[in-house]
Amino acid sequence: MASTDEQFAQAANYWDLETLYTDLASAKGKRLTPVEKLHLRGLLCGYSPAEIAEQLGKSVKGVEVELCNTLYPYVKNLVGKRDEKVDNWRNICEWLQEAGYRTKLPSDAPPNNCIPVDILGKIANIKIEKDKITIEIDLRRLGDKLPSEPPKSEPPKEDINSNGLTDI
Repeated sequence: MASTDEQFAQAANYWDLETLYTDLASAKGKRLTPVEKLHLRGLLCGYSPAEIAEQLGKSVKGVEVELCNTLYPYVKNLVGKRDEKVDNWRNICEWLQEAGYRTKLPSDAPPNNCIPVDILGKIANIKIEKDKITIEIDLRRLGDKLPSEPPKSEPPKEDINSNGLTDI
């Protein structure tokens, strides 16, 4: 298994991690733990708490609790938003970007998007009931298989018979 310093290392390509770690340590009153740094890098890479938990083999609830009790308050204190609620984990990226910790955006990302993620989606279900329309959409990162996709079957193998002709 990769060390905690190697996991979510791509965050360093877009964020000033050393300054951020130092400033968050000041907001906390002591150094960040390796786990706090790891979770922060996961968020900065665009992973949700559930995805961070999955990547690390941890419980989703455990990671969510750790973030709410540690990183979220430190970030709120650092960026002057102590009284604001973290409605979504993406708030952390947005606030840190606004505070100037983002060093560069990926070349293909819109200027206000702090999370570079390629997503594909398909409409899974549409329901129309009385005056309500419900649309279910399956989303996935590029390279991940949608749960509703049937397994891809391989094309039949071709055999060349003794006459030099192809049998299928």
